[in-house]
Amino acid sequence: MEKEIIIDLKLSNEQEALIEMHSFLNVMNVLIAEISLLGMNFEKEDELQSVVDHCFNITKALTDKETATEAAKNIKLTQNFILSNIKSAINLSPDDENYSEYQQTIDNIQSIFKILDVRVREIFVRANNPEKWIVFNINELQQNFVNVFNAIVKNSKGRYQIIYNIAEHDEKNYLVNLNFKSIDDVNITIPSVFQDVMRDLIANARKYTDPGGRIDAGLSDDGKNLKFVVQDTGIGIPENEVENIVNFGVRAGNTLDRITRGGGFGLTKAYYVVKQFNGRMWIDSKLSLGTKITIMIPRNY
Repeated sequence: MEKEIIIDLKLSNEQEALIEMHSFLNVMNVLIAEISLLGMNFEKEDELQSVVDHCFNITKALTDKETATEAAKNIKLTQNFILSNIKSAINLSPDDENYSEYQQTIDNIQSIFKILDVRVREIFVRANNPEKWIVFNINELQQNFVNVFNAIVKNSKGRYQIIYNIAEHDEKNYLVNLNFKSIDDVNITIPSVFQDVMRDLIANARKYTDPGGRIDAGLSDDGKNLKFVVQDTGIGIPENEVENIVNFGVRAGNTLDRITRGGGFGLTKAYYVVKQFNGRMWIDSKLSLGTKITIMIPRNY
């Protein structure tokens, strides 16, 4: 049964800061995992501990808006620090038998850096005007999400692929359908932070759906409302937990045994943004069958 979420969301200043930096935090967590894995694979955990600690300190700084902004400004210095320390700890020549594995990990880290650069730019774009609406070319907006999926696939190291053609879909890969449409023809206007929300909800749908499953995401603007729907064939949410699931730090009971790299409050951010723009949010979920999330925001720009 579809339920409209109407709870009064109560957040501390630290929690609000984390929500604003949520996309930054998510990418940093992926980066930490990649560096830690590199250290284990090459038995260089001690040598790379300072790098991991440095990244953890950045994530801790995101609970304060001022220090979070400073961390975002210094992201290039952080990237240079990470790469230089990795190369000092693991000094391989192209002739080394492990060089290919090492280079693949470096390429993954470089791709994470590119995503991090995009997230930082997005944060600064909306910093001075958080309620600003931005015009996107629909094809380019959809491609942004394809790029995110490409990075997810690369980070999976071959465990699965993401397919966009049902004729190519099988039990090992995900089928994704993206469909964006606007009354403004080739362009669509959305709140600047809303791309974050869409990205988080689509990533969640993939995270809690096993390979072989399907994710459908649609965005439409009919001239009166902006509507976003994401639906998956994943594990679902227990019915008695649906209304509480948007509270900060709350995860469904059936997800607690799943290792995740995100901040754990993507739904909190989605609901926070929905209320910020006087919108509405519904969740329809069935255990073992999947979840559908619907968001409606009035077009008031």
